[in-house]
Amino acid sequence: MQRFAASEEDDDEMGMDVKEEDEDEDDDDDDEEKNMGTPTVVGVDVGIVSTSGNKRFKQHQLYQDQPTPQGGGSRRCRPQEEKERTKLRERQRRAITAKILAGLRRHGNYNLRVRADINDVIAALAREAGWVVLPDGTTFPSRPQGARPTVAPSATVTSSSTHMPVQHSSPPSLRGIPPGHQNTADHNASHMKGVFLPSSSPYDVSPVDRSQTSSIIGDEGDMQNDPLLGGPINAVDNRQIVDIPTKSQEHDFTGTPLVPVYIMLPLGVINMKCELVDPDGLVKQLKVLKSINVDGVMVDCWWGVVEAHAPQEYNWNGYKRLFQIVQELKMKLQGLSQRVLMSFHECGGNVGDDVCIPLPHWVAEIGRSNPDIFFTDRLGRRNTECLSWGVDKERVLRGRTAAEVYFDFMRRFRVEFDEFFENGIISMIVIGLGPCGELRYPSTPVKHGWRYPGIGEFQCYDQYLLKSLRKAAELRGHSFWARGPDNTGFYNSRPQETGFFCDGGDYDGYYGRFFLSWYSQVLVDHCDRVLFLAKLAFEGTCIATKLSGIHWWYKTASHAAELTAGFYNSCNRDGYVSVMAMLKRHGATLCFMSSEIGMFDNHVNFSEALADPEGLAWQVLNAAWDGCIPVAGENSLPCHDREGYNYLLDKAKPISDPDGRHFSSFTYLRLSQLLFEPQKFIEFERFVKRMHGEPVLEYQT
Repeated sequence: MQRFAASEEDDDEMGMDVKEEDEDEDDDDDDEEKNMGTPTVVGVDVGIVSTSGNKRFKQHQLYQDQPTPQGGGSRRCRPQEEKERTKLRERQRRAITAKILAGLRRHGNYNLRVRADINDVIAALAREAGWVVLPDGTTFPSRPQGARPTVAPSATVTSSSTHMPVQHSSPPSLRGIPPGHQNTADHNASHMKGVFLPSSSPYDVSPVDRSQTSSIIGDEGDMQNDPLLGGPINAVDNRQIVDIPTKSQEHDFTGTPLVPVYIMLPLGVINMKCELVDPDGLVKQLKVLKSINVDGVMVDCWWGVVEAHAPQEYNWNGYKRLFQIVQELKMKLQGLSQRVLMSFHECGGNVGDDVCIPLPHWVAEIGRSNPDIFFTDRLGRRNTECLSWGVDKERVLRGRTAAEVYFDFMRRFRVEFDEFFENGIISMIVIGLGPCGELRYPSTPVKHGWRYPGIGEFQCYDQYLLKSLRKAAELRGHSFWARGPDNTGFYNSRPQETGFFCDGGDYDGYYGRFFLSWYSQVLVDHCDRVLFLAKLAFEGTCIATKLSGIHWWYKTASHAAELTAGFYNSCNRDGYVSVMAMLKRHGATLCFMSSEIGMFDNHVNFSEALADPEGLAWQVLNAAWDGCIPVAGENSLPCHDREGYNYLLDKAKPISDPDGRHFSSFTYLRLSQLLFEPQKFIEFERFVKRMHGEPVLEYQT
């Protein structure tokens, strides 16, 4: 589509008529260069017929009809000058095109190849607007153009790019890829990193605006037939979007596949003496839950409770009583099962923690004399929430490594509760791998002052992780890289306030890429190591791990919050592929925490943090599903109303997924007296039925 200078051979064959035409075209091109301020794609001849194009076409025909003038000899003296002028104009156009492509790559997060041309740019813009662009260039809308939503008269149109697009009932397309074409190959080939796009075009405007634009570019029928004119010109140029109050539309899930629903028991259901708190009240609650066909319960098995006082001295009394209750209810009510989370972290200090359960006392004693067993930030502050992954293979825990301590705990649990495994009462073991039981670094500790949407800090400054970094730098041949970055800001910094995470920052330099690769590999190695031991301890039982969605700053190039959490997911990398490959190798299930913070908290400003929970969720889910990894869901915030349940249902059973993929199970967080209030319990019962694919009486609030 770019226009290039003619070769010398072609110039030799050109007659006088063509030379006169070229000279006239030069004059026209000079006029075009004077009008370069118009909002068009500079340096590109796009096949859109305009007024100036018609004029030029008539001039071309006029010159062809005119006889060749006799004074052509004087014109033969200027072919070299004309070619130089043409080459100069072409260089200018190419330079401008190169700047446009560089700006799109850097600021727009467009994944354009190095030698991208205007075809790649138009294809990326078309996909962003919700169009389907096939490899051969065939372009068509992802849904019929006539299905544009009707805009209420009171809706206002705004040109601010900070407003969120209109939310529709169907799950959004992954980074500009329509729902029908969401697979790993398409995602890697043409996605825009960090950009959330709904399945319909975010540039839909009111019928009044469409009627005003039709006089400029023709009737709506012509607009639909031309993939380059798939929407109003003013909507594309000014990026206007409709500001409509969002309200989730409810889908009919009758007949959809069954998704088992488990409910998380309270954090303090087992006290620090390993006793079951209020067993009679728990039995009544479980009976009520079973009456509405809840499939089972989930409970934390706390390392700090069971092995609290001395190494390898375990107290399982409270858990024995709990599992016996579940077993009795299963015998009487059929179907109630138990899932257990191996919690090798402390409880307290995080959002939603209503009890305090520290690490074992004997571990805390070791930590007082050797604080490097805990994660450490750049200023030397220790995080006692869990052990540093640097001690996985260091014998610092009374002669045992951290990995051996975890394995002994899990193996003893398996032996102690063998009968509950054999009769199916315990159906899944979730392995805690970090803070809050999730696979991530503790990069955002509230007790150290972090608040949303801070980028967090790297947690690799204990002596054991620094020794690992030093070894990796020496193997690379750059021993001076054996240090953490010193320009990463603080817990509550923004990416653009730092020299490391800003656009074009050190994160994408030689040292930055080395450090981030090492930092993320430590996370993968820890997960790989512990899951290997868990598979040995719980042979024949499904194992799983939890992954939380770090969605803030997802629309920036660096993805700073994900980098400090251990996921090297910047705009030119997929930070979750290695994690999914490791989970597949161990046959583990992914427990993904739904990022429904925007649904339940209207005070959260996603635009300020450039957050994209939807885009992150689809990236993670598609990476898992494309690898044939089962995905179990869990809500991260309490939910008691219908709108919240509709949101969770849409995540668990994506209506627009072409392959019909869905969650393998869902864990509801968490059991409380509030859930049993009449109206809230009715909504929860309705949620369970719809998760099971059963019909409900009505579908509107």
